[in-house]
This record gives sequence, structure tokens and C-alpha cells, in this order.
Amino acid sequence: MSSQPNWTKIAQSPQFRALLADKTAFIVPVTAFFLAFYFALPIMTSYFGGVLNRPAFGSITWAWVFAFAQFVMTWSLSSLYTKRAERFDAQVVEILKSETEKE
Repeated sequence: MSSQPNWTKIAQSPQFRALLADKTAFIVPVTAFFLAFYFALPIMTSYFGGVLNRPAFGSITWAWVFAFAQFVMTWSLSSLYTKRAERFDAQVVEILKSETEKE
């Protein structure tokens, strides 16, 4: 019995491919959303400044609301990824466990 797992076998296993598919299915849309939301503020202030400079609450404009929402969005996505990473970690444990049982 070897002390190191057979990484080649693991990389070719259906469980590992499922893990990569799960991670990709989560990371790609979340990253696309993050980038779109992040770049929306500078684009909107450049081309639609009149809309964002209107008051939202008292003297606070929509630009400030949107900028604050970016902090909330970043924290939310970080929390969401942390929760999802627990599932990914559990999948990794199962993959390694099944590989060591085969030896």
C-alpha cells in the first residue's frame, strides 16, 4: 500500500470529473455576476451619471447606494462560496476515501 494516492487515477475518475463540473457550474456564473455587478458602477457613472446622481434617501444618491451594495454583494458571495466549499471538500474526502479503499 502506497502512502500517496494515485493522482492520475483520481483525475480520471468519474467522481473527480463530477467535482470539477460542480465547481465550474458554481464558479463561472458567480464570477460572471460579480464582474458584471462590479463594473456596472463605473460604467453607469460614466454614461448614466444623471440617473445615479439623483437622491435615493435624503442627500444620499443612488451611486452611494450602489457602491454600498457592492460591499454587501462581495460579503454575500464570499459567504456563499464558503458554504459551497464545504460541499466540495466533502466530495474530495469521498474521492480520496474511495481511492484508498481500492488499493
